[in-house]
Amino acid sequence: MITINLSAKSIHDQPVSSRVWFLEEGFTFGKELNALAKHLFPSLQQFFNERGFTGKANSGITLPIWHDEKLLHLIFVGLGKKHGKTLTMENYRRAVGRAVRLAESHKLSSFAFELLNPKDFGVDLNHLVQQTVTTAHMAGYHFDDFKRDRQSTKELAITICIDKAQQKAAEQAKKAGEIIAAAVNTTRHQIDTPPSRLTPTHLAEHAERVAKENKLKITVFGEPEIIKMGMGGLAAVSAGSHQDAKFIIMEYNGGKKTDKRIALVGKGITFDSGGLSIKPAASMETMKEDMAGAASVINAIGALAALKAPVNVVAIAPTSENLPSGTATKPGDIIKFYNGKTAEVRNTDAEGRLILADALSYAVKHFEPGLIVDVATLTGACDYAVGPFYSGLFTMDDKLADTALAAAQKSGDRVWRLPLHEDYEFAIASDVADLCNIGKSNYKAGATTAAMFLKHFVDDCPWIHLDIASNAFDLPSTSYVEHGASGASVRLLIELALSYK
Repeated sequence: MITINLSAKSIHDQPVSSRVWFLEEGFTFGKELNALAKHLFPSLQQFFNERGFTGKANSGITLPIWHDEKLLHLIFVGLGKKHGKTLTMENYRRAVGRAVRLAESHKLSSFAFELLNPKDFGVDLNHLVQQTVTTAHMAGYHFDDFKRDRQSTKELAITICIDKAQQKAAEQAKKAGEIIAAAVNTTRHQIDTPPSRLTPTHLAEHAERVAKENKLKITVFGEPEIIKMGMGGLAAVSAGSHQDAKFIIMEYNGGKKTDKRIALVGKGITFDSGGLSIKPAASMETMKEDMAGAASVINAIGALAALKAPVNVVAIAPTSENLPSGTATKPGDIIKFYNGKTAEVRNTDAEGRLILADALSYAVKHFEPGLIVDVATLTGACDYAVGPFYSGLFTMDDKLADTALAAAQKSGDRVWRLPLHEDYEFAIASDVADLCNIGKSNYKAGATTAAMFLKHFVDDCPWIHLDIASNAFDLPSTSYVEHGASGASVRLLIELALSYK
């Protein structure tokens, strides 16, 4: 558990068990480091040389010394090289994460550091503080609910040293950072929770708690209502499970009555076996993550309410299990969606697009949004397209793409735009229905053909599709989200909403 405080006192006056310095690659041994060496460790430069520490990105070293009759750890973390005139925020996030990891590995109870100059990163004070706080809390997340040895949850107190004149603004930024981090980490916890303990009913109950805490309007439809309303996609996917499907709608009105809504739509398959088109055993091992989109939109709208964002937002989460049984949907079945369109089901493992089709149709009909953003662990193809450090971004609107890319850059939830062109319409054509739920093999581009399927359910609404199958779980080489769920898209959704005009 992480706690963070701001202090106007010098780093050298903090009653902590360790002190942290962030150093640019190729740093010179200037006034600050010379003073540090003189005061605490005269051989500091030699120590750096012998350990080969140059400030390279993702690097860090720890130096334990005896000071004031107690053990004090000095931690040095690399920020990497400047790109142009500024250091990169992502390297800074990873440096903050590395500092937390080093403190945890040495079982330290606290550390302090001086906030760096925001101008070195090309950002303002508020953004740097918010990113620092959010990242530190993300780095401190551990899923250890089922570990008898819960030492990883030992409290780590972090003090950020900052000028007294900046304290008031920094406190507001700190609060925002904590709200965003809580949304990310709650999402991660839900994704990490075993699928038998996080069913559609459990996810709906969590949404109700979020709504109650933030005074949101919430509606939850059960499976009988889902079937009655004509949501054939969600009903078809849920048909093989004894768990009832849920259709969750949460509303936050922080803007003017005349403002258009933003609709956030998240895929909520709490476990995906593939249905009758069953996955190989190894491919099912992490399929508890297939509700990451639903968890993201539920917690993002809660954070926006807590931030008192001046926007109107609706979050919609269709949620079910995709399991094989005697009642499961079969390859060859034809289903009818909420908007009246039909699809031939050739592969029951292409189920996410089926439940999103109903949710997108519902959002269009009932809320007439000015922007729809859907987020889903939709295709393994996206993983191969962009690798583990980006979400796939799809939209046919160049201006919207630019908006999403800017929000991604600012929030740290990175995206990469992939093609979405009318040529791919032919890939999802069917001889017996309006659409086919899986693209023809000669078109390849599985992430694009899935996005093209979804396009049929948004009408003319401005629309962004985020495929987070690539980065929702087990990111390598990212210090602040090591192991398990990453919470991909939560920070981006919040930033998109905050920047929406």
